[in-house]
Amino acid sequence: MKKIIFVAATLMAMASCDIGNKYVVNGEITGAEDSVLYFENMSLTGPVAVDSARLGADGKFAFSDKAGMSPEFYRLRIGDRIINLACDSARDVTVKASYATMPTGYTVSGSEDCERIKELSLRQIALHKRVMALENNRDMNREEALDSLMKIIDEHKAYVKTNYIFKDPKAASSYFALFQTLGNFLIFNPRTNRDDIRVFAAVATAWDTYYPEAERGKNLHNIAIEGMKNERIAAADRDKEIDPAKISTAGVIDIKLPDNTGTIHTLTELAGNVVLLDFHIFGMEESPKRILMLRELYNKYHDRGLEIYQVSVDADEHFWKQKTAALPWICVYDKSSLSSRYLSLYNISNLPEFFLIDRNNNLVKRSEQMDDLSLEIERLL
Repeated sequence: MKKIIFVAATLMAMASCDIGNKYVVNGEITGAEDSVLYFENMSLTGPVAVDSARLGADGKFAFSDKAGMSPEFYRLRIGDRIINLACDSARDVTVKASYATMPTGYTVSGSEDCERIKELSLRQIALHKRVMALENNRDMNREEALDSLMKIIDEHKAYVKTNYIFKDPKAASSYFALFQTLGNFLIFNPRTNRDDIRVFAAVATAWDTYYPEAERGKNLHNIAIEGMKNERIAAADRDKEIDPAKISTAGVIDIKLPDNTGTIHTLTELAGNVVLLDFHIFGMEESPKRILMLRELYNKYHDRGLEIYQVSVDADEHFWKQKTAALPWICVYDKSSLSSRYLSLYNISNLPEFFLIDRNNNLVKRSEQMDDLSLEIERLL
């Protein structure tokens, strides 16, 4: 898939000036004669200088860097004045600005992602101004100010999610949006907000699909998983009446979720069958191999009484529907994604994960307790 995404841009670049393997940024910044313009890569560990140039009277510049097979992020900087950019399928970007209005008044052409990043940057600046105005409003008490602050932030997040992140989660601009800040705090914070876990997971799943080898995608998964663990701890506190440690010996906790046609299925309705309960993410790289293993088990044992009840916690519901359209077993979807309460109730710390349930709806074993899944199914049948 990633080869298809980049092939057109690569061929065009090679046909013009042989820069198919480079990201080129050129343009002009006026009113900054003798200033040093830095071209920096925004790596996972912070800005890394790629090149620099002292600007002349015309302000013209040209920089380049080796382009990879997944989006990468850069910035142009003079002092504390910054223009954020992304290298995606568009490899030749032109930036024009004046020094006086460099962070907000620049124009960028050649990349729709860079244009969206500009829009997101302007929205972040506008959000910051609204928050500052709120802090300086002496007519509000603390409680009123806090309530207004949350409404402003929620309004901003809802707009960005709808118009950028969920609209195209694989886009470099969607990744960029995840790490925008308000002061020293992430606007989308999966460590403290269960809804934000889903936002990070949506982008992580898309990057897994389109850029499976990208370090940034792997980093997104780590962040989402950390948030999921924090949410499970909180959920365990909310559900103290159910002890997840006892689920292996005290029957089964029921699950009630819809399949890809909207039909509701409960786990307990499968009483009388041996059930393989599988928690799964179809966007994970190892998913096809796991689905093939489940198909083999289903084909071998279904006629003897084996059922599979598969719970998907994918962030992208449309993607999940596509992947499950032809599956013969029950596959249900939890729109809460990685913040699903069932992950907490079943004490799941890693995905995918599976359990075996006997004909009397008793949870018998989880994956780590089984050396040979086929043998365990045989014993229960």
